[in-house]
Amino acid sequence: MTTPTTGRPRRTSAANWAGNLTYAATDVVHPRTPEELAGTVRTAPRVKALGSRHSFDDVADTTGTHVVLDAYDDGRPPVEVDPSTGVASVAAGLRYGDVTRHVQAAGRALANLASLPHISVAGSVATATHGSGDGVGSLASAVVGLELVTGDGELRTLRRGDADFPGAVVALGALGVVTRVELETVPTFDVRQDVHLGLPWDAVTAHLDEITASAYSVSLFTDWGPDGVQQVWRKTLLAPGERGEEPPADLFGAAPAREQRHPLPGVDPVHCTAQLGRPGPWNERLPHFRLDFTPSNGDELQSEYLVPRRHALAAVEALRALGPRIGPLLQVGEIRTVAADPEPLWLSPFDGPTVGFHLTWKPLPDDVARLLPDLESALATLGARPHWGKLSHAVTSTDPAPLAAVAGRYPRLADFRALADRYDPTGRFRGGFVERLLRI
Repeated sequence: MTTPTTGRPRRTSAANWAGNLTYAATDVVHPRTPEELAGTVRTAPRVKALGSRHSFDDVADTTGTHVVLDAYDDGRPPVEVDPSTGVASVAAGLRYGDVTRHVQAAGRALANLASLPHISVAGSVATATHGSGDGVGSLASAVVGLELVTGDGELRTLRRGDADFPGAVVALGALGVVTRVELETVPTFDVRQDVHLGLPWDAVTAHLDEITASAYSVSLFTDWGPDGVQQVWRKTLLAPGERGEEPPADLFGAAPAREQRHPLPGVDPVHCTAQLGRPGPWNERLPHFRLDFTPSNGDELQSEYLVPRRHALAAVEALRALGPRIGPLLQVGEIRTVAADPEPLWLSPFDGPTVGFHLTWKPLPDDVARLLPDLESALATLGARPHWGKLSHAVTSTDPAPLAAVAGRYPRLADFRALADRYDPTGRFRGGFVERLLRI
C-alpha cells in the first residue's frame, strides 16, 4: 500500500516517486510509434522501461536508456474491452485508475486493485503488486496476454497457455519492454467500505481467518505496538445498486468508525475513497485512495514481506516482538491477504495463499536500512519473500547472500534465467538488482 502524506512533489526524470533513489540512466526517451520503440531497443546497449516510478528500489534502473511509454501510440485505442470474452486489452503505460474508467464504462470490472490507482499497469504486473482479499489474486493473476518488444527489437505476443507465459508476466522488466497487457475482467460490481477501530492483538491471533473472510477485501492497519490493530478496513462486494448490510457493532472487540478515516492518525482523509458504508463502483472503493489527486512525494519509504498463509500468526508474533524497534521508524503497517495465482507464475510470491506485511516508513533511510536485516532474519524461517518493488535488505545489500537466500525461495528461477537469456541474449534489459538476481 502507498500512504500519501504531506509534502511537496519532487518529480524529476532522474528520481523515483519517493525521491529516495536517483536513477543511473543516462537518457530518457518517449517513443511515439512501434518503429521508434524498436529502434531504441535495437541501438541502445542498455535499456529499461520506466513506468510511474512507484518502486522504492532499483528494479527499473539501467545504466543506459529509460523508455517511457506516455506518448506511445500503436494505432489502437488505449483500452479495448472485447464484448464476447470480457478481456480488456490495455496500453501498458496507462495508470490503473485510467484503465478502470474504461472497463467500468463497458460494464466490466477488474477483480482486484492496489491501494493506489496511480500506478502503471505494466510496472505493477511485472513486480507482482497486489490488492487484498482472501479470494482474489494479485494484479498479475488477471493477466491473460502480453505484447512486448524483446532484445532483437521484435514484437512478441504471449497468452495464457503458451510455454513462456508463466515466466513472462512477473518478469521485472528483464525480458523486454511490455507495450500491451490483456486483462481478464468480471461483470461490474459495487463495493461498500466500512472501518472498525481498536482491534486487540488477542482478537487478531484468535480470529484472523474470520476477520479476513468477513469482507471481499480486508486491510488491518497497525503501528505494531501493544495496542493492537488501530483500523480494520472492510470492503464488501455488492450487486450494482445494493446498499448491503450495516457493519457489525462489534468486530471481535473493534467498533465501527463514525467518521471517515485515513490510515495515518491525524491525517485528513479527504483523499481516501468513501467509507461509512456508502456504496460505489468497484474502481472507486477497492483502492484506499482516490485517483483525482496527486500523491505526495518524499515523505515515506516502503517495505513489504509476503508470507505463506500458514505462517501468518507466526509472522505477526515476529513483528510484534520487533515492535519497539519498528514503531519509532514507522508511519503505519498494513496486513493483507492475497489468493494464490490461478497458475504458477515463476517470479510471483503468490504460489499459494499469502499474507502481506506492509511497512510504510518515515523518511529515515539509514535507520530503516539498519533494521531491515534483523526484520528479514526474523521472517526468513517463515518463507517470507520481499516485494520486488520495495525496500529490502535482500535487494539493496551489496552482499549477494541475502538476495541469494530470497532467490532460493523461487524454484523456477533457473528457468526464468534461461528465458531471459533467450529473449535478451545481449543483456540489454538487465540493470539494478535484476542483474544481480540473474547472476545468482
